[in-house]
Amino acid sequence: MKSINNTGGQKLSLTAEIVSLLGRIFLAAGIPLIAFYVLYLGFIFLRDSNAPRAVIALTAILWGVGGVAVLYWIFNDIVERLPDPWKSRLLPFVFVGPAMAILAWYLAIPTLRTFWISLFDRNGPSEGLNLFQQLTSDSFVGLNNYVAVFTESLMREAFRNNLLWIIFGSTFSVVFGLIIAVLADRSRIEKTAKSLIFLPMAISFVGASIIWNFIYEYRPAGQPQVGLLNTLVTSLGGQPQAWPQWVTISPWNNLFLIVIVVWLQAGYAMVLFSAALKGIPEEILEASRIDGANEFQIFFQIMIPSIRGTIISVWTTIVIFTLKIFDVVWVMTGGQFGTHVIATQFYRQAFTNRNSGFGAAIAIVLLIAVIPVMYYNLKQFREREAFQ
Repeated sequence: MKSINNTGGQKLSLTAEIVSLLGRIFLAAGIPLIAFYVLYLGFIFLRDSNAPRAVIALTAILWGVGGVAVLYWIFNDIVERLPDPWKSRLLPFVFVGPAMAILAWYLAIPTLRTFWISLFDRNGPSEGLNLFQQLTSDSFVGLNNYVAVFTESLMREAFRNNLLWIIFGSTFSVVFGLIIAVLADRSRIEKTAKSLIFLPMAISFVGASIIWNFIYEYRPAGQPQVGLLNTLVTSLGGQPQAWPQWVTISPWNNLFLIVIVVWLQAGYAMVLFSAALKGIPEEILEASRIDGANEFQIFFQIMIPSIRGTIISVWTTIVIFTLKIFDVVWVMTGGQFGTHVIATQFYRQAFTNRNSGFGAAIAIVLLIAVIPVMYYNLKQFREREAFQ
């Protein structure tokens, strides 16, 4: 009898798990599908309406925001009325499930699609063929594109340059941000200084590149120089240099481009470091000074260990920025003079050379390079949360 009861209980438990799984899938996919359908009906209605534009705009806002809010309220109310075991299983998916479904639709599926394209030549997979026909077609090249990614000279140059961006760009951003945070906290004009240093963060990468183009601006010898670097050169008795010469000598020209990102990201690092430094108890710093520690000892032996988690998080975040860097290089040099990085090579192969397979392979390699850094960053965040 016990065996029969155990078997019956296992079947009921299995049935409950299956029903729970189906309910989670419905909540994850059903809510956004219904929401999109309701919004689509509203769009069709408003598109064919002859009402004034102001009325149409107001109706669209109320229909979109209000309709989705009502939809979530209805599903939440339905789940709240279920028995407690089912409520605890399904309630999180009322809110988290749709976000996961949308994330999968706009991120996971395109990633798989990009990987599939990377297995074919420049023309990509043929339309109208089944899976077997595509795998046996002449356009299917397997992992050859990935072999080319790691063997072509331009790609090796791009990997080298990205390594320079990671080593110098992220490191200098963190170092300067930390130094500025420490100094600004002791300044009488702390708020003004921090605002000015953080100001470049409000500028886009393209805008920053244009600004630095003006800094490298060149006028013939004998004319007033408006570029900052050439002004300094001529004031020291040198001859002005045409701005491309600042960025034509490889690999040193990459450093002139890295300066732009350091200028942009140092303010970001400064703000986070300043907040972390203010979290160090003042009693510890005063006690160390009473014990005879100088400011350098306090900085290296107390401040840095206390904010080590923040330093790691900021550094890994900027590493992700530098791995994906594109705008600065493309605006300043277009990838010429040995300044190509992985992202510019992807753009060049996918959109200039129309080699979709090779471009997709570069995109996948870039994604794989970013994932470990993101994972490490999230791991550090969880550890700090658990410690707190």
